[in-house]
Amino acid sequence: MGSVLVTILTGLAEAGTLFLVGAGLTLIFGSLRLINVAHGSFYMYSAFVVSTVVGASSSELHFWGALIIAPLVIAALGVLVEVTVMRRLYRREHLSQMLATFGLFYVFADLGLLIWGSSDRTVSAAPSVAGSLSVFGQSFPKYSVVIIVVALAVGFVMFALLRFTTLGWKIRAAVEDNELLASTGVNVSRIYLFVFTFGALLAGIAGAIAAPQISISAGLDQSILIDAFIISVIGGLGSISGAAVAAVLIGLVDAFGARYLPPLAPISVYVVMIVVLVVRPSGIFGRAGTGD
Repeated sequence: MGSVLVTILTGLAEAGTLFLVGAGLTLIFGSLRLINVAHGSFYMYSAFVVSTVVGASSSELHFWGALIIAPLVIAALGVLVEVTVMRRLYRREHLSQMLATFGLFYVFADLGLLIWGSSDRTVSAAPSVAGSLSVFGQSFPKYSVVIIVVALAVGFVMFALLRFTTLGWKIRAAVEDNELLASTGVNVSRIYLFVFTFGALLAGIAGAIAAPQISISAGLDQSILIDAFIISVIGGLGSISGAAVAAVLIGLVDAFGARYLPPLAPISVYVVMIVVLVVRPSGIFGRAGTGD
């Protein structure tokens, strides 16, 4: 029983990171109809910023400060990217969007190499969340609990923001008919700026909290981008709740596969994606939206 419970918790911890980065991608697509291939770059940059702030120290101040600073830096970068590039792409066809954001992806990749080099980096968690807990006689990392809690908190904030605030209503209205919304006096450009920045912030949070559990190096942007697209496709492009369900599904499948069927673990995620898309070609929730 302890082994099964720890496997479930491991899957949920992985799902937490996947949800944050996937939710950012699907929020941007659902609200702005923008395919942002450079989304993985925000995740990678956030992890690198954490490694820079923490450095060789494992103090509480450096670690928790880094987890706050990194997402804010990425949010600022998101503002810069939206103002200079993205707002010129919203009305373009998806092919043009993909080509432009592919260009950004490679620009960010080269800048990352220039700033941080090609060597792998690691980050040590703060002493208060280092080590393991005992769950029915099985060890489970304390820091994985932090990831689960952060993902749940961010998910709740997103749900409340999109469902119960005036800003959330404006975001949904912009999806349905941005010209009609603009005719009421609402600055649609500011809505789009907020959505893109918030999506970048989510990727920044994901990269920051994942930093102690991964090897931070060039190429991290590509691997997480693939995972984010899988989450978005399985959940249904544009569906935040779909991203949450897909992240939990993929996290659990990956965790149980790694523990009980190691040879098949690398392909298990893709098998799940194929099965879901055969049954529901539009994804689990299958309706483009922002806060469903």
